Amino acid sequence: MSFAGMPNMLDGKVIMVTGASSGIGAAAARLFVERGATVVVMARRQDRLTALVKEIADAGGRASASAGDVTSADDVRRAVATAVDTYGRLDGAFNNAGWATAGSLIHETDDSVFDQIVDTNLRGVWNCVKHQVPAMLAGGGGSIVNTASTAGLVATGAIAPYVAAKHAVIGLTKAAAAEYGERGIRVNALVVGATLTELMEEVLAATPSLAEPFTSRSLQKRMAAPVEVAEAAAWLCSDASSFVTGAPVPVDGGWTAA
Repeated sequence: MSFAGMPNMLDGKVIMVTGASSGIGAAAARLFVERGATVVVMARRQDRLTALVKEIADAGGRASASAGDVTSADDVRRAVATAVDTYGRLDGAFNNAGWATAGSLIHETDDSVFDQIVDTNLRGVWNCVKHQVPAMLAGGGGSIVNTASTAGLVATGAIAPYVAAKHAVIGLTKAAAAEYGERGIRVNALVVGATLTELMEEVLAATPSLAEPFTSRSLQKRMAAPVEVAEAAAWLCSDASSFVTGAPVPVDGGWTAA
């Protein structure tokens, strides 16, 4: 990793990234720093966060870790406080933490699975937005990017709790954009298609038959690399997207266009 000569579209911004211990979140943390940002990374795995912060620092960037679970309001509050107390403000947030499991039909799905999926994917975003907004208002504004999914726009069989949660993330994103648009905070969602993350590898290991439909539904007939999703998040966190808010932005290889 080297930050020399990279575009500085996020220069000087302090950005919180959740789900940063792997996959899209880790890729975003690295990319944001390359683009000039300081990051506060949050995830449950402290060891991974420590390694990521060291990697960034060794390359000349600035990062702090705040281990925690987005389903805990106290953990989220602590991460926001880390940004404000350490760097003086919070300019952006990429609320990327999420979880899914191999699917089953609604009548075969245990309520505990529904609760876990909705808690992580929806309540986690709710907790983040709720506690990030006051810090951004105090600083004069900011940009929040929530990770949704193609499952937030179209149904995919046998993962009803995930579909419900990601549809709700898009609704929450629009509601937050409407509430804070005149107060300088933009809120958008990434409609993410199949991406080769550790979570995806776990899903495919449990249900190998999903590999073909995940690939074939993309008009490019492939899955995304995590950094491709991170690039979209970086743009939405930057001033280059200053007139974009309340939008579900597809980063799905054309999945929802077909």
